[in-house]
Amino acid sequence: MSATLTFLGAVGTVTGSRFLLQVEDKRYLIDCGMFQGPAEVEQLNWQELPFSPHQLDAVLLTHAHLDHTGYLPKLVREGFRGPVYATDATCALLELLLPDSGHLQEEQAQYANKKGYSRHRPALPLYTAEEAVRSLSSLRSIAVDRSLALDKHFSVTMRRSGHILGAAILECVVHTDGRSRTVVFSGDLGRFDQEMMKPPALIASADYVVVESTYGDRRHPETSVDDELQEAVRDVVARRGVLVIPSFAVGRTQEVLYHLHKLQGMGRIPTIPIFVDSPMATDATEIYCKYGDDHNLAVDLLRDGDNCPLRCPDIHFVRSVEESKRLNELPGPAIIMSASGMCEGGRIVHHLKQRLPDSRNIVLFVGFQAQGTRGHLLVNGAKTVRIHGEEIPVRARISPIESLSAHGDKDDLLRWLSGFSRPPRGSFMVHGEPEARSAFAAEVKKRLGWRVETPEYLEEVSLR
Repeated sequence: MSATLTFLGAVGTVTGSRFLLQVEDKRYLIDCGMFQGPAEVEQLNWQELPFSPHQLDAVLLTHAHLDHTGYLPKLVREGFRGPVYATDATCALLELLLPDSGHLQEEQAQYANKKGYSRHRPALPLYTAEEAVRSLSSLRSIAVDRSLALDKHFSVTMRRSGHILGAAILECVVHTDGRSRTVVFSGDLGRFDQEMMKPPALIASADYVVVESTYGDRRHPETSVDDELQEAVRDVVARRGVLVIPSFAVGRTQEVLYHLHKLQGMGRIPTIPIFVDSPMATDATEIYCKYGDDHNLAVDLLRDGDNCPLRCPDIHFVRSVEESKRLNELPGPAIIMSASGMCEGGRIVHHLKQRLPDSRNIVLFVGFQAQGTRGHLLVNGAKTVRIHGEEIPVRARISPIESLSAHGDKDDLLRWLSGFSRPPRGSFMVHGEPEARSAFAAEVKKRLGWRVETPEYLEEVSLR
């Protein structure tokens, strides 16, 4: 029996990463992501899976972001009872991310029912915080660069991908029909020249490669992150406004804090109050201390409150809902960082509702914004955005910093692919909007001469 690969998500979109790898009579799910973005995409989370969860033998995760892991509690609720393999740091992050995701969905459903703006009656969460906590017992950690045989037909080695803490490239070896084939899943690849994170590991060879293409149609601007951040802070100080930064609680928040701390230490920006409105972001710093192999920060400094490169002089970590609500009355100049990074849920939505109508304020985007999200609408010049059933006018200045992305750009992706000693039998472009994915596929064909495919949703291919 040959091995097959079925694409169940992250094709034609950057969310919902799920790939079903069948080897002999075993079924392995590579990533278990949640679909995020417009309603028609999010609706895929509620569709019946094309396989029975109890028939899965294992799940393997590339990293902790919810578009790669956020469906896991629902999978467990629907009958999956096998192990979920991930790096140590990914397991630690999921103990924060998954319960928070369940709690957030419960809050959103309750708020929608209270305000009556949901199209569903009643609005329901995809899963609850309790179900998310229950799913954590499935996690099994794997050491980076150490091969693990799941059975006689399948083994996996996790290599560092440089995206966020614990992010991994999966190097899978499949043994069928008396021979071996290597299938590599890039996950989300980081950049090769970062201040904080270490670069992606290069892989020597593979028969098949599944590679992301988030920024496959563009290069990151060569402008300095520090210069762009300095300009935004100085501008909001001059306006006496509030700088609102939608930011993923794990990874991006810490990176922005690092740059703010550096700029304040150099005297390039004034010391103004910074509010990190995210209990998860507060807890994530300790994980940075514990898992230092993925980043370039000195762990000893992270433990030192006075000298910690992530702790600015006038910083406030906000945990309670009451504290968060009080930020509505906060005068400028000040900085508020909150999740989610694409403005689809969480406390950032309330801050946008409060701050978007005021021209003194600035909303600074520091990460990728998927099509159909509020963040994408704002970055692309929307005059109003719908929040909690209301049309909110956009008078605040909207500014993106593209050079801060944790995803590699076209050149980074090509550099990683060029590390293979020979062309694979097949390569599959995933995890990109249609234009980016198609453009990157054409670039790989032209520059590397590889055979390239852009699979469709539910497409199955044979790994011969």
